[in-house]
Amino acid sequence: MSSSQLLVTTAACAARRSILTHLAPAAVRTFASVASVTSTTRSHKVVVVGGGSAGLTISHQLLRKGEFSEGDIAVVDPAEWHHYQPGWTLVGGGLKNKEQLRRPLKSLIDPKLRFYNTELASFSPDSNTVTLGNGDKLAYEHLVVVPGIKVDFNSIKGLQDALSNPESGVSSIYGYDTCDKADRTIKALKGGQAIFTQPMGVVKCAGAPQKIMWLALDHWKKSGLYDPANPSSSPIHITFATGLPVMFGVPKYSAVLEKLRQERGVEGLFAHDLVEINGNEAVFSHGENQKLARKFDLMHVTPKMGAHAFVKSSPLANEAGFVDVDEETLRHKKWKNVWSAGDASSLPTSKTAAAITAQAPVLVKNVLRSMKGKEADEEYDGYTSCPLLTQYGKVLLAEFKYGGVPKETFGKTLGIDQAVPRRAFYHLKKDFFPWVYYKYMVKGTWGGPKGWLRD
Repeated sequence: MSSSQLLVTTAACAARRSILTHLAPAAVRTFASVASVTSTTRSHKVVVVGGGSAGLTISHQLLRKGEFSEGDIAVVDPAEWHHYQPGWTLVGGGLKNKEQLRRPLKSLIDPKLRFYNTELASFSPDSNTVTLGNGDKLAYEHLVVVPGIKVDFNSIKGLQDALSNPESGVSSIYGYDTCDKADRTIKALKGGQAIFTQPMGVVKCAGAPQKIMWLALDHWKKSGLYDPANPSSSPIHITFATGLPVMFGVPKYSAVLEKLRQERGVEGLFAHDLVEINGNEAVFSHGENQKLARKFDLMHVTPKMGAHAFVKSSPLANEAGFVDVDEETLRHKKWKNVWSAGDASSLPTSKTAAAITAQAPVLVKNVLRSMKGKEADEEYDGYTSCPLLTQYGKVLLAEFKYGGVPKETFGKTLGIDQAVPRRAFYHLKKDFFPWVYYKYMVKGTWGGPKGWLRD
């Protein structure tokens, strides 16, 4: 291990030891009570729509400020389970079990929060109310809209059937039910054509579609089924078909990944968008009204994604269907008591859990300032991160802000280039981030590059 790798690993380990040593043991969290909903409109100071990464992080950061009484903050989400979705790549690569990465949502919500375990039907921002799926209403002083994004498995013709067929070689790490199928199909393939896809448009973690490809390539290489130095003579041939014109949206990291693609003999189909699966044939659209059909033996598919219907059809949405907020303050452009962050927002940055660690403190501070009649002057700079697996044991740690400008944590503190894949970053991705997520982030005490939050 190089000195820089050792420093990064030591820093992560030291941080973990420090928090365990200096913080008093947290009290055991009891289950949140699920509010019974009656026809009477209930009122809350803050209603948070969504119990995902953004919803849990923001609601608990608000609560920890000590300015709210029990029941002042409400969380609305119909889910039974909460998933650590960045870990599904690890499941697809055989590094984690998917059951390890989920928790009952109710168990993650502080009992001082009012939890409505039901769907949200509509928003009425002019009257400061939301309507639940059963027709009941919640009134609010401030509304935080963070329900995430919809992964649409029906967006590609034939995909749903292919995923549900245990005999097909089609998988996706973008769903709980399908992420472990990726591991099975990768290990079962002994020869033929393997295709990995990325669609046009918005996706969760834009690096994930190729993370699973690099892990698969590494597995086949170690199994003697793929030779990067002589790919044409290898039993397995690998293609990366992306709707984008480049490997990655940030030029610095895209250049490194393009070099890896060429060095490892992976075919690149750029500006090719998967539109149909028919048996073992994939159909891509490209150019103007052009189609390309390719046979495959294994295919990992990243579905198209977009705003949830109840957000897209609401007055809060922009033309693309996302909550229309100021990119610095995270406040809605029309309704000053409405806020958004994470995947559901219109923020022009990569949609990742890491982005939420930077967005949440900004949103929370601005909500509190607004409640006191002060100007919302805290600003978000677009920070996000993608720990991009390039093989087993190595990760390229992409960190950047608006405009694709790198903002590297360890580059600043240790003087290292994070575009160089490192083993230390691999352990952050595989071990540290899943641990800190459930231990601290969703409880409102993890600030990403800023470390642990004390207030």
